[in-house]
Amino acid sequence: MTENTLNTDIVISNELADKGYIILPDFLPNALTEHLYQHVSTLPTDQFGQAGIGRNNNLQVNQQIRSDLTHWLTEESDCEQAYLLAMDKLRKQFNEQLFLSLFDYEAHYSLYKPGNYYQRHIDAFKGRSNRVVSTVYYLNKNWSAEDGGELILYQQNSDNIIRRIAPTFGTMVIFLSEKFPHEVLTANRDRYSIAGWYRIDRPL
Repeated sequence: MTENTLNTDIVISNELADKGYIILPDFLPNALTEHLYQHVSTLPTDQFGQAGIGRNNNLQVNQQIRSDLTHWLTEESDCEQAYLLAMDKLRKQFNEQLFLSLFDYEAHYSLYKPGNYYQRHIDAFKGRSNRVVSTVYYLNKNWSAEDGGELILYQQNSDNIIRRIAPTFGTMVIFLSEKFPHEVLTANRDRYSIAGWYRIDRPL
């Protein structure tokens, strides 16, 4: 590990501890981001499932709330292996520097077709979820304001907008799962991302 890498790691942890979120342009090497984009953009549509709300026995499909499609990451492709390895390195960093006791990481591709959206929600409910840190990695080239699909982070228990984030190629967003309500505005062209969650071993 180089001194520069170490300094970057400390900045990420400090920003997450201080503000509860961090936005990182060019988070991964461009070649890996390109590989991930080529992989997800060529997956047959029938390999994506309709996204649901809730988990396990409480999972429900409600396209009035969210209408995106998902495909879970595995380690079957080289690019997914590399991505999951990078995210596991970040998990260990957070555990070492922030004492979060993160146990594992799960992630899926999200595909928003034109007209798709995800209404305001939070990724974890106090006392009921083991999701602690949320991540979103964007795989969209040449994204413009007219393409829509921004991620909106809200202040907790408020309609105040903290950040409006365009889903631009190579940008990583990391935030505390319980702290930030968020939504995805309607996309006007195909929008690809990897949504993921660091979890602890049991509900808080």
